[in-house]
Amino acid sequence: MAETKKGLIIAIDGPAGAGKSTVSRLLAERLGYRYIDTGALYRTIGLLAWEQGVNPDDGERLAALCDAADITLSDTRVLLGARDISKDIRRPEMGQMASEISAQPQVRRALLGLQRRLGGTGAAILEGRDIGTVVFPDADIKIFLDASIEERGRRRYAELQQRGEAEVSLAQTLQDMAERDRRDSQRAHAPLRPAADAVRIDTTTLTQADVVDSMAELVHAHASIESKKEKPGS
Repeated sequence: MAETKKGLIIAIDGPAGAGKSTVSRLLAERLGYRYIDTGALYRTIGLLAWEQGVNPDDGERLAALCDAADITLSDTRVLLGARDISKDIRRPEMGQMASEISAQPQVRRALLGLQRRLGGTGAAILEGRDIGTVVFPDADIKIFLDASIEERGRRRYAELQQRGEAEVSLAQTLQDMAERDRRDSQRAHAPLRPAADAVRIDTTTLTQADVVDSMAELVHAHASIESKKEKPGS
């Protein structure tokens, strides 16, 4: 028997460096919802492919890795079996691997069911690149976060510096981001694009608190509309 939906499904999409992960986690904390970083799933398969020498264009072998992988998402931690790979998957090369393997339809199909199971019972915020268009096209609230590539590159470079990856230059970070944007938006299967009914928020000049407040207002507005619908005679 399917589990009863216990709350809203909120889909948050956008390109790398738009600030999705941090603000999605903060919004989840504010609402008491579960935060699901779907990009971590692709990074995990990318890590497995990297370690096992699987070509990122080999869709069949990548799908086999997906089927065999025992992945657990727990707040800020990602476990592969009993192994904590939270830091491993955040390396810059894993971001590039995730972008490459996500172009394979076999990978997207293999991970689609897992994503829907993770968020299908509601009270969940799912963050990624095709949540509102493919994974949950009927999500209660869809948000597309974006920012200028210069600002996104600056943010990602600051993250890398904070993690001690000083060998990566700002110029290289911007170049990698532009390449990832191209791959993500031009792939044939589930390209990165806003859902037609998504609310778009440009985060270029906004603080994280500003973005979270804006998203929380959307949630409260949705709840108010639904409440009015439920009232007799409304």
